[in-house]
Amino acid sequence: MPKLIDVQELKTGLVIFRRSDVQHSNWYCRIKIPTKQRYKVVSLETSDLRQARDKAFHHDGDINSRLRNNLPVFDKPFTQIALEYSAARKNAAEAGKITMNRWKIVDGYIRLHLIPYLQEAQITQVGEDEWDRYPAWRKKNSFQRPKKQPPGMPPEERKAAPPARDNTIRHEMITLRAILNFAADKGYISERQVPRGDLPSGKARREEFTPQEYRDLHTFARDKWIKKARNKANLFYRNMAYNFVLVMTNTGMRTIEAENLRWRDVDVRASKDGRKFVVLNVSGKDKSRGLVAPESVATYLDRIRALFVTAQKERHQKTGAAKPDEKLSPKPEDFVFTNYQGQKTGELYNDVIADLLEKSGLLYSSSGSRRSSYCFRHTYATFRLMEGVDVFFLAKQMGTSVKMIEDHYGHITPAKNAERILQGIPGWELDRGESASASLKAGAAEETPKKPKAPRKGKGTRSR
Repeated sequence: MPKLIDVQELKTGLVIFRRSDVQHSNWYCRIKIPTKQRYKVVSLETSDLRQARDKAFHHDGDINSRLRNNLPVFDKPFTQIALEYSAARKNAAEAGKITMNRWKIVDGYIRLHLIPYLQEAQITQVGEDEWDRYPAWRKKNSFQRPKKQPPGMPPEERKAAPPARDNTIRHEMITLRAILNFAADKGYISERQVPRGDLPSGKARREEFTPQEYRDLHTFARDKWIKKARNKANLFYRNMAYNFVLVMTNTGMRTIEAENLRWRDVDVRASKDGRKFVVLNVSGKDKSRGLVAPESVATYLDRIRALFVTAQKERHQKTGAAKPDEKLSPKPEDFVFTNYQGQKTGELYNDVIADLLEKSGLLYSSSGSRRSSYCFRHTYATFRLMEGVDVFFLAKQMGTSVKMIEDHYGHITPAKNAERILQGIPGWELDRGESASASLKAGAAEETPKKPKAPRKGKGTRSR
């Protein structure tokens, strides 16, 4: 412990002093915390006695104010609170409340941007000023995580990236506000300190695939990408990812709904006219709902079931405990989308799908935004709107609001619905061009054989 010199008691529990173990002659103050058997020591950063006394009384008053408002006396750094918040979100992901991928995104915001921005700031120092300055700072300081680089890499190892988009900054600031709300709930700061300022505009385009891009993607996956699998496990994951893409683009499910989907939630039914369709009971965002899907989804799910059985068989062969296929089939309570070990996967093949998108040349949209698994939900919505599906029914199917559909898919222009808008106008034929639904159907493994044309009837006859 350093020796205290020139000690002066200003009042009970408040003293100022100098230290014998430093070169300078600046004053310090020591404040007794009434509610704790502790003292708080503050550097007064002045060698002038009068200024030191004034500053000591100011700090003493600040401590008493904090105690009256039930605020912490000993500050915590923003970095510590941000990482506490990240750990809490990870626990939420492990409990199934959010996806593991969502936690990774939030953790990336924290480690790559928010912590470097606030550096050594105490949590009590973060307020409206820091909030208002963040967008400008973020535009000038963009970093991206190098491949296979663990979180928290030092600044000198970060790779520069293009300036952040407003929608990206918006989500980072939402995370910052969430951290400060978390700090307020813990009693580290007052609720008044949480910034209430505006966020950058969030009406960003959803990065869906065009019909041609989607056709190119599934054709590449089926004809090239899957065939180049390195081993049995890699073949399993590529096939699962491919069928996952087809299911997502034909149902509009959220990723968390896909993650929670079990075989007992799948029901194949028939309409009044005998056409088959699939009913999926999905859950996510603390809500459950039913959605319908075309018969092709039943085909994709049958493939996924077969992949599960094949993986089970390969594992049992290694242990010498072979079982018949019916014993290896998934049980009703098993999850649909699993890893090679047959267990629920919180990753939903993100890395495998990223590899597919990158190798197919479709990782980035025409606007330059990086695509992810969630783009298949947006693609579903876009294709349905292009086919003229009523917005109300689409919102019910996707478990969202009509306003959200209108806000985020307003770019589906009349030109994309020309065949419906121009129907009935002389000279316009409805069957011109290929519809979006045709590209969805193209995901099937085999082409449907074309029916042979009926022989022409004799000249002058009329078909009935």
